[in-house]
Amino acid sequence: MIAKQKVTEIVNEWLAGKEYFLVDVSVSADNCISVEIDHAEGVWIEDCVQLSRHIEANLNRDEEDYELEVGSAGIGQPFKVLQQYVNHIGKEVEVLAKDGKKYRGVLIAANEAGFTVTMQVKEKPEGAKRPVLVDKEYTWGYEDVKYAKYLIKF
Repeated sequence: MIAKQKVTEIVNEWLAGKEYFLVDVSVSADNCISVEIDHAEGVWIEDCVQLSRHIEANLNRDEEDYELEVGSAGIGQPFKVLQQYVNHIGKEVEVLAKDGKKYRGVLIAANEAGFTVTMQVKEKPEGAKRPVLVDKEYTWGYEDVKYAKYLIKF
């Protein structure tokens, strides 16, 4: 079986000096290799082809047969790495907390510890008859959510 670490090293070698970043590498028991990359401005098919060729040039099919799939992190799919959060700051996201509650708002910050989303919530000011919409910030640690993903609007 081809080692995930070996594939990761090959991919990181190709990524060096590029604005792309690695999202995920997986290698199944039957040597199906899947590589996901991303870029702040999207992933070009030509770059996926170049990366695929780079991986193939560094693996020996005579030693082990494998299937290779190189692509971009799926749009609308949950974020997997910090750089995806950073690239979507200022954009609307959906968060599913571990308690099962869904939240929608604008991602305003992300770092190694967690991320912050600002949302509009209804609050009734003291003495008011009706609630009003106010912006409120919510911060989560990555371990506190099932997922966070970019919301696609048409």
